[in-house]
Amino acid sequence: MSGEPSRARAWLLATRPQTLPAGAAPVIVGTAVAIQAELFALVPALAALVGALLIQIGTNFANDYYDAVSGVDTEDREGFTRATNAGLIPPRQVKFAAFGTFGLAILLGVYLVYVGGLPILVIGLASVASGYAYAGGPALGSKGLGDLFVFVFFGVVAVTGTTYVQAAATLADPPILAPPADAIVPAAVVASLAMAGLSTTILVINNVRDLETDRAAGKRTLAVMIGYRWSRVEFVGMLCLAYAVPPVLWLAFGYPSGVLLPFVTLPLGILLAWIVCTRTDGEALNPALERTGQLLFLYAVAFGLGVVL
Repeated sequence: MSGEPSRARAWLLATRPQTLPAGAAPVIVGTAVAIQAELFALVPALAALVGALLIQIGTNFANDYYDAVSGVDTEDREGFTRATNAGLIPPRQVKFAAFGTFGLAILLGVYLVYVGGLPILVIGLASVASGYAYAGGPALGSKGLGDLFVFVFFGVVAVTGTTYVQAAATLADPPILAPPADAIVPAAVVASLAMAGLSTTILVINNVRDLETDRAAGKRTLAVMIGYRWSRVEFVGMLCLAYAVPPVLWLAFGYPSGVLLPFVTLPLGILLAWIVCTRTDGEALNPALERTGQLLFLYAVAFGLGVVL
Protein backbone atom coordinates (compact mmCIF):
# COMPACT_ATOMS: atom_id res chain seq x y z
CA MET A 1 0.00 0.00 0.00
CA SER A 2 1.26 3.49 -0.83
CA GLY A 3 0.50 4.68 2.68
CA GLU A 4 2.84 2.19 4.31
CA PRO A 5 6.25 3.47 5.49
CA SER A 6 9.43 2.39 3.73
CA ARG A 7 11.51 -0.46 5.10
CA ALA A 8 14.02 1.95 6.61
CA ARG A 9 11.21 4.00 8.17
CA ALA A 10 9.69 0.84 9.63
CA TRP A 11 12.95 -0.08 11.33
CA LEU A 12 13.29 3.49 12.60
CA LEU A 13 9.81 3.18 14.14
CA ALA A 14 10.86 -0.08 15.78
CA THR A 15 13.80 1.61 17.51
CA ARG A 16 11.31 4.10 19.06
CA PRO A 17 13.55 7.15 18.62
CA GLN A 18 11.40 9.17 21.02
CA THR A 19 12.70 6.96 23.85
CA LEU A 20 16.42 7.25 23.03
CA PRO A 21 17.01 10.27 25.30
CA ALA A 22 16.39 7.82 28.15
CA GLY A 23 19.59 6.07 27.07
CA ALA A 24 21.72 9.15 26.38
CA ALA A 25 20.71 11.44 29.26
CA PRO A 26 22.15 9.35 32.14
CA VAL A 27 25.50 9.16 30.33
CA ILE A 28 25.55 12.97 30.04
CA VAL A 29 24.90 13.32 33.76
CA GLY A 30 27.41 10.61 34.72
CA THR A 31 30.05 12.26 32.55
CA ALA A 32 29.36 15.67 34.12
CA VAL A 33 29.90 14.12 37.56
CA ALA A 34 33.17 12.58 36.32
CA ILE A 35 34.33 15.98 35.02
CA GLN A 36 33.43 17.65 38.33
CA ALA A 37 35.48 15.01 40.16
CA GLU A 38 38.37 15.46 37.66
CA LEU A 39 37.99 11.85 36.50
CA PHE A 40 36.83 12.39 32.92
CA ALA A 41 37.93 9.88 30.28
CA LEU A 42 36.69 10.47 26.71
CA VAL A 43 36.81 7.00 25.16
CA PRO A 44 35.09 5.20 28.08
CA ALA A 45 32.46 7.97 28.12
CA LEU A 46 31.72 7.47 24.41
CA ALA A 47 31.66 3.68 24.85
CA ALA A 48 29.22 4.04 27.73
CA LEU A 49 26.98 6.24 25.56
CA VAL A 50 26.91 3.81 22.64
CA GLY A 51 26.38 0.88 25.00
CA ALA A 52 23.47 2.60 26.73
CA LEU A 53 21.80 3.38 23.40
CA LEU A 54 22.25 -0.21 22.19
CA ILE A 55 20.61 -1.55 25.36
CA GLN A 56 17.75 0.95 24.95
CA ILE A 57 17.19 -0.05 21.31
CA GLY A 58 17.47 -3.75 22.10
CA THR A 59 14.89 -3.37 24.85
CA ASN A 60 12.59 -1.53 22.42
CA PHE A 61 12.92 -4.28 19.80
CA ALA A 62 12.20 -6.96 22.40
CA ASN A 63 9.19 -5.05 23.72
CA ASP A 64 7.87 -4.51 20.18
CA TYR A 65 8.16 -8.23 19.41
CA TYR A 66 6.86 -9.74 22.64
CA ASP A 67 3.93 -7.34 23.04
CA ALA A 68 2.85 -8.22 19.50
CA VAL A 69 3.14 -12.01 19.74
CA SER A 70 1.59 -12.10 23.22
CA GLY A 71 -1.49 -10.17 22.06
CA VAL A 72 -0.87 -7.16 24.33
CA ASP A 73 -0.78 -4.79 21.32
CA THR A 74 -4.26 -4.59 19.82
CA GLU A 75 -6.07 -2.31 17.39
CA ASP A 76 -7.52 -0.40 20.36
CA ARG A 77 -4.09 0.70 21.56
CA GLU A 78 -3.58 4.49 21.31
CA GLY A 79 0.20 4.60 21.32
CA PHE A 80 2.75 5.06 18.57
CA THR A 81 2.86 2.58 15.70
CA ARG A 82 4.51 -0.73 16.64
CA ALA A 83 6.39 -2.22 13.70
CA THR A 84 5.67 -5.87 14.54
CA ASN A 85 2.03 -5.46 15.43
CA ALA A 86 1.38 -3.29 12.36
CA GLY A 87 2.88 -5.96 10.09
CA LEU A 88 5.64 -3.63 8.87
CA ILE A 89 8.44 -6.04 9.83
CA PRO A 90 8.14 -9.83 10.28
CA PRO A 91 8.22 -10.79 13.98
CA ARG A 92 11.17 -13.14 13.49
CA GLN A 93 13.30 -10.30 12.13
CA VAL A 94 12.44 -8.01 15.04
CA LYS A 95 13.34 -10.78 17.49
CA PHE A 96 16.70 -11.34 15.77
CA ALA A 97 17.30 -7.58 15.78
CA ALA A 98 16.74 -7.51 19.54
CA PHE A 99 19.25 -10.29 20.18
CA GLY A 100 21.68 -8.79 17.65
CA THR A 101 21.54 -5.38 19.32
CA PHE A 102 22.08 -6.90 22.75
CA GLY A 103 24.99 -8.85 21.25
CA LEU A 104 26.60 -5.64 20.01
CA ALA A 105 26.17 -4.14 23.48
CA ILE A 106 27.94 -7.14 24.98
CA LEU A 107 30.81 -6.86 22.48
CA LEU A 108 31.24 -3.19 23.34
CA GLY A 109 31.07 -4.19 26.98
CA VAL A 110 34.27 -6.21 26.56
CA TYR A 111 36.19 -2.95 26.23
CA LEU A 112 34.38 -1.42 29.19
CA VAL A 113 35.19 -4.46 31.30
CA TYR A 114 38.83 -4.10 30.23
CA VAL A 115 38.97 -0.56 31.61
CA GLY A 116 36.47 -0.98 34.45
CA GLY A 117 36.87 -4.53 35.71
CA LEU A 118 34.37 -6.86 37.37
CA PRO A 119 31.82 -4.18 38.40
CA ILE A 120 31.26 -3.28 34.74
CA LEU A 121 30.90 -6.95 33.81
CA VAL A 122 28.17 -7.36 36.44
CA ILE A 123 26.46 -4.09 35.44
CA GLY A 124 26.60 -4.88 31.73
CA LEU A 125 25.27 -8.42 31.95
CA ALA A 126 22.54 -7.38 34.39
CA SER A 127 21.50 -4.51 32.11
CA VAL A 128 21.28 -6.72 29.02
CA ALA A 129 19.47 -9.50 30.88
CA SER A 130 16.99 -7.05 32.40
CA GLY A 131 16.43 -5.34 29.06
CA TYR A 132 15.38 -8.69 27.60
CA ALA A 133 13.43 -9.72 30.70
CA TYR A 134 11.43 -6.47 30.63
CA ALA A 135 9.32 -7.77 27.74
CA GLY A 136 10.38 -11.36 27.07
CA GLY A 137 10.94 -14.33 29.33
CA PRO A 138 9.84 -13.18 32.80
CA ALA A 139 8.17 -10.13 31.19
CA LEU A 140 8.93 -7.79 34.08
CA GLY A 141 6.87 -5.03 32.47
CA SER A 142 3.78 -7.24 32.63
CA LYS A 143 4.27 -8.00 36.31
CA GLY A 144 4.35 -4.47 37.67
CA LEU A 145 8.16 -4.38 37.80
CA GLY A 146 8.77 -2.21 34.75
CA ASP A 147 8.97 1.00 36.76
CA LEU A 148 11.55 -0.49 39.12
CA PHE A 149 13.56 -1.80 36.14
CA VAL A 150 13.65 1.64 34.50
CA PHE A 151 14.45 3.43 37.78
CA VAL A 152 17.38 1.12 38.55
CA PHE A 153 18.92 0.49 35.13
CA PHE A 154 18.16 3.70 33.22
CA GLY A 155 18.85 5.83 36.27
CA VAL A 156 21.00 4.55 39.11
CA VAL A 157 23.06 1.99 37.19
CA ALA A 158 23.46 4.08 34.02
CA VAL A 159 24.72 7.22 35.78
CA THR A 160 26.91 5.59 38.41
CA GLY A 161 28.30 3.10 35.89
CA THR A 162 29.22 5.92 33.49
CA THR A 163 31.05 7.82 36.22
CA TYR A 164 32.71 4.68 37.56
CA VAL A 165 34.16 3.45 34.26
CA GLN A 166 35.72 6.87 33.61
CA ALA A 167 37.08 7.01 37.15
CA ALA A 168 38.53 3.51 36.85
CA ALA A 169 40.19 4.36 33.52
CA THR A 170 41.66 7.53 35.04
CA LEU A 171 42.86 6.08 38.34
CA ALA A 172 44.38 2.79 37.17
CA ASP A 173 45.92 1.20 34.11
CA PRO A 174 43.86 -1.49 32.39
CA PRO A 175 43.15 -4.31 32.55
CA ILE A 176 41.38 -3.65 35.85
CA LEU A 177 40.98 -6.61 38.19
CA ALA A 178 39.72 -4.85 41.32
CA PRO A 179 37.94 -1.48 41.54
CA PRO A 180 40.45 1.32 42.18
CA ALA A 181 40.17 3.31 45.36
CA ASP A 182 37.95 6.39 44.95
CA ALA A 183 36.41 5.04 41.73
CA ILE A 184 32.99 5.01 43.38
CA VAL A 185 31.84 8.65 43.47
CA PRO A 186 29.01 9.26 46.02
CA ALA A 187 27.78 12.33 44.12
CA ALA A 188 27.10 10.07 41.12
CA VAL A 189 24.65 8.02 43.18
CA VAL A 190 22.77 11.18 44.17
CA ALA A 191 22.80 12.55 40.61
CA SER A 192 21.52 9.22 39.32
CA LEU A 193 18.26 9.69 41.24
CA ALA A 194 17.31 12.59 38.96
CA MET A 195 17.72 10.44 35.86
CA ALA A 196 15.98 7.54 37.57
CA GLY A 197 12.98 9.70 38.39
CA LEU A 198 12.63 11.32 34.98
CA SER A 199 13.18 8.04 33.10
CA THR A 200 10.43 6.48 35.17
CA THR A 201 8.02 9.29 34.31
CA ILE A 202 8.30 8.28 30.64
CA LEU A 203 7.10 4.79 31.49
CA VAL A 204 4.35 6.14 33.75
CA ILE A 205 2.87 8.21 30.89
CA ASN A 206 3.08 5.24 28.54
CA ASN A 207 1.32 2.97 31.04
CA VAL A 208 -1.35 5.50 31.98
CA ARG A 209 -2.20 5.92 28.30
CA ASP A 210 -2.40 2.13 27.81
CA LEU A 211 -4.00 1.31 31.16
CA GLU A 212 -7.36 0.12 29.83
CA THR A 213 -6.00 -1.85 26.86
CA ASP A 214 -3.27 -3.40 29.02
CA ARG A 215 -5.85 -4.45 31.59
CA ALA A 216 -8.03 -6.00 28.87
CA ALA A 217 -5.02 -7.88 27.46
CA GLY A 218 -3.98 -9.18 30.90
CA LYS A 219 -0.78 -7.09 31.03
CA ARG A 220 -0.37 -6.09 34.67
CA THR A 221 1.74 -2.95 34.56
CA LEU A 222 2.12 -1.00 37.79
CA ALA A 223 -0.45 1.48 36.42
CA VAL A 224 -2.96 -1.35 35.98
CA MET A 225 -2.29 -2.45 39.56
CA ILE A 226 -2.53 0.93 41.27
CA GLY A 227 -4.88 2.81 38.93
CA TYR A 228 -4.92 6.35 37.59
CA ARG A 229 -4.80 8.22 40.90
CA TRP A 230 -1.69 6.56 42.33
CA SER A 231 0.01 6.50 38.93
CA ARG A 232 -0.36 10.27 38.90
CA VAL A 233 1.06 10.44 42.42
CA GLU A 234 4.00 8.36 41.18
CA PHE A 235 4.55 10.73 38.24
CA VAL A 236 4.57 13.84 40.44
CA GLY A 237 6.75 12.09 43.02
CA MET A 238 9.35 11.17 40.40
CA LEU A 239 9.40 14.77 39.17
CA CYS A 240 9.90 16.06 42.72
CA LEU A 241 12.76 13.61 43.23
CA ALA A 242 14.49 14.86 40.07
CA TYR A 243 14.29 18.50 41.09
CA ALA A 244 15.42 17.76 44.65
CA VAL A 245 18.78 16.48 43.40
CA PRO A 246 20.45 19.76 42.29
CA PRO A 247 19.98 21.53 45.66
CA VAL A 248 21.36 18.48 47.46
CA LEU A 249 24.47 18.43 45.27
CA TRP A 250 24.89 22.17 45.73
CA LEU A 251 24.40 22.27 49.50
CA ALA A 252 25.74 18.91 50.63
CA PHE A 253 28.40 18.04 48.03
CA GLY A 254 29.90 21.45 47.30
CA TYR A 255 28.85 21.56 43.67
CA PRO A 256 28.87 24.98 41.96
CA SER A 257 25.60 26.87 41.88
CA GLY A 258 25.40 26.09 38.18
CA VAL A 259 24.11 22.66 39.16
CA LEU A 260 20.78 24.42 39.73
CA LEU A 261 20.49 25.14 35.98
CA PRO A 262 18.10 22.17 35.42
CA PHE A 263 15.41 24.26 37.13
CA VAL A 264 14.98 26.07 33.79
CA THR A 265 13.14 22.92 32.68
CA LEU A 266 10.72 23.00 35.62
CA PRO A 267 7.90 24.80 33.74
CA LEU A 268 7.84 21.96 31.21
CA GLY A 269 7.74 19.45 34.05
CA ILE A 270 4.78 21.24 35.64
CA LEU A 271 2.93 21.34 32.31
CA LEU A 272 3.46 17.60 31.82
CA ALA A 273 2.29 16.87 35.36
CA TRP A 274 -0.91 18.81 34.67
CA ILE A 275 -1.53 16.81 31.48
CA VAL A 276 -0.93 13.47 33.20
CA CYS A 277 -3.19 14.45 36.10
CA THR A 278 -6.08 15.50 33.87
CA ARG A 279 -5.97 13.33 30.74
CA THR A 280 -5.91 9.63 29.88
CA ASP A 281 -6.32 9.70 26.08
CA GLY A 282 -3.62 9.12 23.50
CA GLU A 283 -4.36 12.44 21.81
CA ALA A 284 -2.93 14.23 24.85
CA LEU A 285 -0.53 11.64 26.24
CA ASN A 286 1.29 10.75 23.03
CA PRO A 287 2.67 14.29 22.64
CA ALA A 288 3.26 14.38 26.41
CA LEU A 289 5.30 11.19 26.14
CA GLU A 290 7.58 12.77 23.55
CA ARG A 291 7.89 15.95 25.59
CA THR A 292 8.81 13.94 28.69
CA GLY A 293 11.68 12.40 26.72
CA GLN A 294 12.67 15.94 25.74
CA LEU A 295 12.43 17.01 29.39
CA LEU A 296 14.76 14.20 30.42
CA PHE A 297 17.31 15.15 27.76
CA LEU A 298 17.07 18.92 28.40
CA TYR A 299 17.45 18.36 32.13
CA ALA A 300 20.59 16.27 31.53
CA VAL A 301 22.10 18.85 29.17
CA ALA A 302 21.33 21.67 31.62
CA PHE A 303 22.88 19.62 34.43
CA GLY A 304 26.02 19.00 32.37
CA LEU A 305 26.38 22.62 31.31
CA GLY A 306 25.72 23.91 34.81
CA VAL A 307 28.29 21.63 36.41
CA VAL A 308 30.99 21.89 33.75
CA LEU A 309 30.77 25.57 32.80
